[in-house]
Amino acid sequence: MPENLPGRNEPGLDESVITSLFGEEVVTKALVRDVQLPGGEQGSGTMALITLDNGLDHTRPSTFGPAGLISLRDALDSVAGRDDIVAVGVTGKPFIFAVGADLTGAALIRSRDEALAIARLGHSVFRRFGELNVPSFAFVNGAALGGGLELALHCTYRTISSGVPAVAFPECFLGLVPGWGGTYLLPHLIGPAKALKLIVENPLSQNRMLRGPDVFSLGIADAMFEPADFLAESMRWAGRVLTGEVAVARTPVEDNWDAAVAGARFFADGKLHGAAPAPYRAIDLVAAARDRSRDEGFAAEDEGLADLLLSDELHAGLYAFDLTQKRARKAAGAPDKSLARPVTKVGVVGAGLMAAQIALLFVRRLEVPVVLTDLDQARLDSGTGYVKAEIAKLASRGRIGADTAARLTGLVSGSLTKDAFADADFVIEAVFEETSVKQQVFAEVEAVVRPDCVLATNTSSLSVTEMAAGLAHPERVVGFHFFNPVAMMPLVEVIRAARTDDPTLATALAVGKGLKKDCVLVKDSPAFVVNRLLTRFLGEIIASVDEGTALAVAEHAPDPLGLPVTPFLLLQLVGPAVALHVGETLHAAFPDRFAVSPKLRALVEAGKTAVYGPDFSVDESVAAILAGGDRPSTAEQVRERALEALAEEIRLMLDEGVVAAPEDIDLCMILGAGWPFHLGGITPYLDRTGIAEKVTGTRFRL
Repeated sequence: MPENLPGRNEPGLDESVITSLFGEEVVTKALVRDVQLPGGEQGSGTMALITLDNGLDHTRPSTFGPAGLISLRDALDSVAGRDDIVAVGVTGKPFIFAVGADLTGAALIRSRDEALAIARLGHSVFRRFGELNVPSFAFVNGAALGGGLELALHCTYRTISSGVPAVAFPECFLGLVPGWGGTYLLPHLIGPAKALKLIVENPLSQNRMLRGPDVFSLGIADAMFEPADFLAESMRWAGRVLTGEVAVARTPVEDNWDAAVAGARFFADGKLHGAAPAPYRAIDLVAAARDRSRDEGFAAEDEGLADLLLSDELHAGLYAFDLTQKRARKAAGAPDKSLARPVTKVGVVGAGLMAAQIALLFVRRLEVPVVLTDLDQARLDSGTGYVKAEIAKLASRGRIGADTAARLTGLVSGSLTKDAFADADFVIEAVFEETSVKQQVFAEVEAVVRPDCVLATNTSSLSVTEMAAGLAHPERVVGFHFFNPVAMMPLVEVIRAARTDDPTLATALAVGKGLKKDCVLVKDSPAFVVNRLLTRFLGEIIASVDEGTALAVAEHAPDPLGLPVTPFLLLQLVGPAVALHVGETLHAAFPDRFAVSPKLRALVEAGKTAVYGPDFSVDESVAAILAGGDRPSTAEQVRERALEALAEEIRLMLDEGVVAAPEDIDLCMILGAGWPFHLGGITPYLDRTGIAEKVTGTRFRL
């Protein structure tokens, strides 16, 4: 192949120009060795097996920058045309197949020529797996994301380990499209509807991943084997395919392109309202793939990647991705983790739905005894029953084995007295949101637990310092704020009260990590980070309705942002009563900025738990409550007002030291409020749009 990036027949930039952009690239090397395939009396022949390995352990997955692609190209050059091999295989290092493009370098691309060259290089290398003079096999032994999955799609056949935890196309989540073959090859393999689910719906649904069995059932992989002997069994299977003992049958692709594409557009509109270009570009590419040749499809992907690699959306997405992958790993301002105490038993005060969700998470992730307490036997039975039923569901769906389910169920118990906490290391309360109630709970718990037991509160807005004020040991009280639903939402706000000591804080952060949550360390202040900002944002929109703005106008004013839910649907999910309580808490603390909406109060007093009915219509009685007012605003005015309020509140929070830096505000909003990746963090968005400087006189990130 000529020494230029795009491939055999395309002019392009010299390789040194592109590789210099990726100067910090951790190169994934393509290591080739010959293996004898079993099959028949003499075996089925020699396979040239390529192993992708960046020389680091599984915590640093293999990626493809220019040098990595060139290494793979060189490996293919070394085996192409060999007449002593019957197949070429490709697999990864332990636990990792490959996770796609080197995003660190992608952020440094500045010209369209550079972007187009990278796009073409990926195609020119990967497509050779489908153009060899012998069959190719991808043995997907571990995580396969983005370009890693695309490489496998270029191969003639694919096997997958049943233990693979993550297979996905996350590109639309970040602001790209699967641009090295994914939008063309996948719909032609499994059909457009299933392909669009992977390419568009899953990344826009909190970047959902597939597991090995899912990949096999979808028909992406032709065979599946257990992890322990995956490679050996895969090569045995490959030998049988080559000798004809195994015939690989694939389901014909359904001709439902128009319906599948329309469905994907409807889904994207519901999520984004047209706010982010990448998902729509991906849908267009899949739609056009029906009638394009492979070369035409790949060329269109090149153009799509070249456009999106230079977009604001990608750079925003990469900033958000970097936060969630790096800053989220260790909370800023965290004490030395060696101070953390072991947690071998957990107590949960309360047995309502939130408490039961918390108990389920603790028993599943920490696998330690968890005891719930409540004053009412029926309520206690309901809470423990919920936990055990959810464990049974996990087993029925194959998420955990029967033995594990039995063991976890045995770890869950309930008690009508708090004496059951005597040997607990960590007790968390999830009772009614009233300071006096929580103070009484902590006093009762402190009377029975050991002096070093951590006392945590799941309060969403109340002062942790005030809760701990009357205790003999207030230093062991910490805020530990989950978001609902507990199992899905990745954020825990860990709140340091006025007297919380370092061992308590270190233990709470260690517990959060054990629960597989991302923790942000927050100063004790009203409503902390997420609820304070959401209440301010939502409060301004509700205030516009109080003033006379039509519900439909206010509801859809933020649509151009592409937020995950509309304001009044969010109000419905949170619950009007809860929203009112948080609003009252913040009004008491900051009366000049947080008003209590008379219409929201009227909804709660009328016993309304929702704004919309099952068919998303507004009940007449609700509409009557929300009507009235003589100062209506336009959608643009409502949106501008809400964003300016956010900028003001964030500046005040940073000045108060609620968190260590703007990045922590961004992290909280991404993980706890679903602030979209395509906007990046909230502070760079407010900087980029000029709102921060307009409101506060300066940018958040200088």
